[in-house]
Amino acid sequence: MQSSHEAPSTSSPRVGVIMGSKSDWPVMEHAVAMLERLGVPYETRVVSAHRTPDLLFDYAKSAAERGLSVIIAGAGGAAHLPGMVASQTALPVLGVPVESKSLKGLDSLLSIVQMPGGIAVGTLAIGKAGATNAGLLAAQIVGLQDATIRQAVEAFRAEQTEAVLDNPDPRPSE
Repeated sequence: MQSSHEAPSTSSPRVGVIMGSKSDWPVMEHAVAMLERLGVPYETRVVSAHRTPDLLFDYAKSAAERGLSVIIAGAGGAAHLPGMVASQTALPVLGVPVESKSLKGLDSLLSIVQMPGGIAVGTLAIGKAGATNAGLLAAQIVGLQDATIRQAVEAFRAEQTEAVLDNPDPRPSE
């Protein structure tokens, strides 16, 4: 299955980043940015649970054989995408609630987090922080089998620690 975008890499994608609509990209691009920062090969595309259900099933069912290890699925509103993907694959699925206009993403969060027992979706925070952490968590999962990715995650964490330790004064600098 061809993706609309792939990380610049000679490796095949290890993480699938999907979203229900192109309008979800401003949130989901933060997952992609984290994957790129950590050197994780990925693919990304729009896969709608409601408008392209056959594509969703094909994507999820073929993900493992195509070499994916994790799927990040972002969705707003009814937010069925992560759960429907999880119902069709044994791969870990990380759900990112995308903020909706009407309920500020609370509807999306509740839709994703309230999965029935037996169909697991790891649910992240609403919006940018959730997408960023989904990228990081996907890298950590891939890093279980890939020492280079694991080292990139460790280096990222060390950089965060140093940034705090190097700037302990909370007052704005002059």
